[in-house]
Amino acid sequence: MKRIIVDYRKLTPEILSLLVEKYPDGYDDDHVITFKNAKNETVEAVEVRTDDTIYLVKVSSRLETTMANFDEDDYDDADFNEPISEIPDRKKMDEEE
Repeated sequence: MKRIIVDYRKLTPEILSLLVEKYPDGYDDDHVITFKNAKNETVEAVEVRTDDTIYLVKVSSRLETTMANFDEDDYDDADFNEPISEIPDRKKMDEEE
């Protein structure tokens, strides 16, 4: 099984959807995993799994906000594997039209 460390900026809607499903009321200290990365920096993350991959998503205040505001309907099926930070903001696009 692959293990991947993911930063907020690299989250895909698919991974975010899994996080929201696993932690519908948000995560707390009991869910946070602390470890040292290759640069010997302390990292705090929450875990979410797919059939073949374990994702360790770095904990941050932006992650909490994104999870709280996530709505799967805001994304097209084609967007589900793209990092959220690279998907144009739908609300801004709607306002411009």
